[in-house]
Amino acid sequence: MTAQKRIAIYGKGGIGKSSTASNVAAACADDGYRVMIIGCDPKSDSSITLLGGRRIPTILDLLRQHIDVTEKDVVFEGYKGVKCVEVGGPEPGIGCAGRGIIVAIQELSKVCRFMADMDLIIYDVPGDIVCGGFVAPIRKGLVNEAYILTSGEYMPLYAANNICRGLARINTPLSGIICNSRSVTREEEIVRKFSEEIGSKLMAFIPKEQIVQDCERDGFSVLEKAPDSSIAGVYRELARSIVNNNSSVLPEALEDERLRELTR
Repeated sequence: MTAQKRIAIYGKGGIGKSSTASNVAAACADDGYRVMIIGCDPKSDSSITLLGGRRIPTILDLLRQHIDVTEKDVVFEGYKGVKCVEVGGPEPGIGCAGRGIIVAIQELSKVCRFMADMDLIIYDVPGDIVCGGFVAPIRKGLVNEAYILTSGEYMPLYAANNICRGLARINTPLSGIICNSRSVTREEEIVRKFSEEIGSKLMAFIPKEQIVQDCERDGFSVLEKAPDSSIAGVYRELARSIVNNNSSVLPEALEDERLRELTR
């Protein structure tokens, strides 16, 4: 890795972004890289498996308490030195999560002095690009690579296609597609074809294995809890593919009918 990589992982809610992001972070840390993960999801669970199941204070929670936020208040060291930050979200039913991301990232940029020293910064971003705040990491110039996580099911692919439209609208290239399997028939074939037709590439096919959920339940990444498992090897390969990836393309979203054809 010759220059700092700052990546955002997008995808439909519940598709496994936090699990993938934390395992990639752990794998890169295992390879000796200095890694930071910034959870932008209001659930604040992006870093929990890097911290032994421990939840950390979020930037927005501290700001609501009128605390003068410092680096030690919001940056915590996890597995193999991974720096963990959680943005948090608005109070339920009040405010905009996207706007909260903007405020929190601005605050983090002010107090976190060593962000520039990281080899890899991962932004775990919620949902589709439907709110300007969710593209805040890109808009603010904090991200230089975008990845989309999906499965072979129709709705996650629909969300992925929608994200492609959003990226194209803000003139932001896509660096690759990651498939987190839901055991759909012909799943890898479907997602690979989707990747090719939007002009991108499939970075990894992550098989559905119970051990991932078991490790998460215990508060650990697969890389820490089950380093010799086959799925740990998949995450290592994905992490190295991201580290070595230097290509991206402005995606061309598919028409809805073509998307349906792919998944039939």
